[in-house]
Amino acid sequence: MVGLSPSACLRRVQDLERRGIISGYRAVVPPSARGLGFIAYVSVGLSRHSNDAQLAFERACIAAPAVRECHNITGASEYLLRVEVADLAAYKQFHSDVLGAFPWIATITTHVVMGSPKDERA
Repeated sequence: MVGLSPSACLRRVQDLERRGIISGYRAVVPPSARGLGFIAYVSVGLSRHSNDAQLAFERACIAAPAVRECHNITGASEYLLRVEVADLAAYKQFHSDVLGAFPWIATITTHVVMGSPKDERA
């Protein structure tokens, strides 16, 4: 309860939307309900550290439907990807066709998700 009438609450929500504080809405559908039972986090290190190489890698990730998240990170690798595919065979194909096709990848480390006792991405 927020102590507001429905119309006052709606006006506040609309104001938050106009100001860009609320930027959108989405349905949270589990990967398994979309036929995507294999989830992995993949750290990727690049052999070239130029802006051009990074932008090219980011464009490749944006174009790949299996890449649900792409984060530029600090540490031993430049990128952390969340990859969702149907199964191990589909991941192997993604690994070969997407990651294997990019010329400046130096390292790839895959961490397969076995379970998610806490997941608050919404």
